[in-house]
Amino acid sequence: MTVMDRGALIRALPYARRYARALTGSQQRGDEVVAEALRQVLATLGASLAADAEARVALYGAIGDRVRGAESESGQGAGQGGGQAAEGGAEMSLLQRMLLLLTALEEQPLTAAAAACRILPAAAELELRLARDSLRTGVATRVLIIEDEPIIALDIQELVERCGHSVVGIAATEAEAVALAEAERPGLVLADINLGAGGDGANAVARILKHLTAPVIFVTAYPERLLTGEALEPAFVITKPFDPTTLAVATFQAVTRGVQPV
Repeated sequence: MTVMDRGALIRALPYARRYARALTGSQQRGDEVVAEALRQVLATLGASLAADAEARVALYGAIGDRVRGAESESGQGAGQGGGQAAEGGAEMSLLQRMLLLLTALEEQPLTAAAAACRILPAAAELELRLARDSLRTGVATRVLIIEDEPIIALDIQELVERCGHSVVGIAATEAEAVALAEAERPGLVLADINLGAGGDGANAVARILKHLTAPVIFVTAYPERLLTGEALEPAFVITKPFDPTTLAVATFQAVTRGVQPV
């Protein structure tokens, strides 16, 4: 590969990590899948990847290949195909989850998402419509919001409640977050990273997870700082500013995967 080709893949890695972690529900497994996908892309495509967009789609596609293969081998592949999702939303197919994450979380156009999923755009459009319908009947949970900006916190609360969840409290500092989590035992934590004078959202989450098993979604304006693969990092990351669909997809995936965030 040329230097430019390697640069495109390197720049695509944080986004590949975000996608793989959200798809698998685990930082460790997600990063393992990314490493496998990178080897697959290098072996099969080589120097043909010069553009950043091409590198991202190639990695997304290879990640999907690895996850589909792993679920098929484990006997969990029954829900991977197309078709109507089961009532309650939690039985959304793997393909539908992939399309939701690619279009909402990764902000890929439908054509790129379809290419990454190895299907035609028309089929992707149908599956995406079914997936969005399933979000409206998804699993609800109790959410703790950690955010120091009052207006932003209220906006997030409104979006969370529109997704069908209930908010057990809003914490503006580390101490408040830990106390609320201990008292309310939420099923999901939605945390900003920078709490200003109130501390650090990541530290608050680390303290909470010592006594609570719950998925966590980090909200940050700088997601690449949390996606290096060099330390203990979150499985679910969304970027400020975000739209309601992105939050709905992230909360659905975090809750229905039933795993810890790291």
